[in-house]
Amino acid sequence: MAKTPETLTLAEALGAARETRALEIGAGVRSAAPRVFQQQFGKRAAVIVADLNTFRAAGQAVAEAFGAAGHPLLEPFIFRAPDLYAEHRFVAELEAALRSHTAIPVAVGSGTINDLTKLASHRTARPYMCVATAASMDGYTAFGASITYQGAKQTFECPAPAAVVADVEVISAAPGEMNAWGYADLVAKVPAGADWIVAGVLGVEPIHPQAWAIVQGRLREMVADPTGVRSRKPATIEKLVEGLLLSGFAMQSARSSRPASGAEHQFSHLWDMQHHTHKGRAPSHGFKVGIGTLAATALYERLLARPMEDLDVERCCAAWRDEESWVARARDLLGDNELTEGAARELRAKHSTSAQLSEQLKLLKAVWPTLRDRLGAQLLPLTTLRQMLRDVGAPTEPEQIGITRARLRQSYWQAICIRRRFTVLDLAVRTGLMDSCLDEIFGPAGLWPTAAPARASTKGEA
Repeated sequence: MAKTPETLTLAEALGAARETRALEIGAGVRSAAPRVFQQQFGKRAAVIVADLNTFRAAGQAVAEAFGAAGHPLLEPFIFRAPDLYAEHRFVAELEAALRSHTAIPVAVGSGTINDLTKLASHRTARPYMCVATAASMDGYTAFGASITYQGAKQTFECPAPAAVVADVEVISAAPGEMNAWGYADLVAKVPAGADWIVAGVLGVEPIHPQAWAIVQGRLREMVADPTGVRSRKPATIEKLVEGLLLSGFAMQSARSSRPASGAEHQFSHLWDMQHHTHKGRAPSHGFKVGIGTLAATALYERLLARPMEDLDVERCCAAWRDEESWVARARDLLGDNELTEGAARELRAKHSTSAQLSEQLKLLKAVWPTLRDRLGAQLLPLTTLRQMLRDVGAPTEPEQIGITRARLRQSYWQAICIRRRFTVLDLAVRTGLMDSCLDEIFGPAGLWPTAAPARASTKGEA
């Protein structure tokens, strides 16, 4: 088998994608939307999907370009709700409109518009195209749509767009902090990669070489200039867009969000599922992930300082909870609510027996010196990462997104319950080191010192 290269160009990554077949990125390329559309869908009619803001930002110009090209274009579908977000009722609204015709949707917007169009297009058995208006997240080219349904954030399986047009002029002018959201989402791939390394070494989830190369190969280059993102420097914004699109291509290639998501995203998903708001609205996905990135990195730094080659495996296994005890523990942590049922499924899916845990921890001890070095090379130092987020204008304190330090500490324990994905959270719990690491993170000399941190109940933990 040929060795997968350590880096892939954007064109090579596009070739590895399963669903997206065309990409146009650069300044002024919104005018190329009709040509890209025709290459994929021929003379089929198009329909622009946007909200009032994204239609002003790019939708009107795209509509005019289709008109100048003489291409059939239906009346645009404009979401007008002031509370528009990626919620199932808006999918249903768009789906009903699409069922009245056979035109191909052209989603003009960022995360919300893209995800709503992605799922509605899939449900009406047609592909779609996307014109990006902000570098706010990595979901443009990801398979699946993240939609709130029945009170919980869920990922619905559906194809990525067949084509993407990313105009750097439009994206550079994105309002407020939107590009900083995307930067925080992109830099999160650093600890997410560390999580995949751990899962691969311990035999839980092998690394997909091609997907790894797509995301990690040029990642340091893509996140190297946070001040350039903040100042809307076009060349830097273009690299940010590339990095976010590459993440989506990797997810298409691996057919999983693993290449782009680890423990840091579990914090964000947890707060989504708890319906967290700050100052009357939900904080952005990117900013929640940014705090999760610092939280995961802080935990890694505490674990890397431990001599795991001397781990007492018997003690860890003796303290390990059985499957039903973990489910009961999740109920204690999350409360008796809609989260608990999902947590029970996820915990059962990743639970190990004491014998399985023993084998895993023995392997960890044997490989720890090498694994520690590999993780050290993958991770950015916490101080560096924190400064990068500051430079881009992203929060570095949990209070900036409305999360108290006591809640953040509890979130470490809660986040492990909501996803079956093996991350640094699982490593800390299985080695019995979670609470001692949290004591340091939230201690007087830690990242987020608290006067008197309230320890989570550790009954049954090592």
